[in-house]
Amino acid sequence: MRTFITLFLLTISTTFFAQDYNLKKGFVAEGYDVVAYFNNKAVKGDKKITTTYDGVKFKFSTKENLETFKKSPKKYIPAYGGYCAYAIGVKGEKVSVNPKTFEIRDGKLYLFYNAWGTNTLKLWQKEGADELKQKADKNWEKINF
Repeated sequence: MRTFITLFLLTISTTFFAQDYNLKKGFVAEGYDVVAYFNNKAVKGDKKITTTYDGVKFKFSTKENLETFKKSPKKYIPAYGGYCAYAIGVKGEKVSVNPKTFEIRDGKLYLFYNAWGTNTLKLWQKEGADELKQKADKNWEKINF
């Protein structure tokens, strides 16, 4: 019985914990290399070069990027769990992203929705990224429990 309860609690905590991240395709940033973004490149990760951090999986395009991530993982984790920064700021909603649409702002990675003629990165910049970031930070605290 004790084993069952332990497994149940681990499952619950992992499930709730994982909700903090956009894990479309099973990986943060849909399997794109979160370190490569800091070189202003959106690069798909290699399925052979992965790690788990904070209970979720990350892919990398090179072993060097994996090692860089391991040294300072918090630096490379996308803001708002990898959900669309614009949608978090405007509506407080978790919306999927196009991992090729991103911005590095103040040393942090922000990802955006970009499909069907709507590029939220452009809206983010046009409508005032600094103000939207402040709103997104507050909204994320409310919805990320």
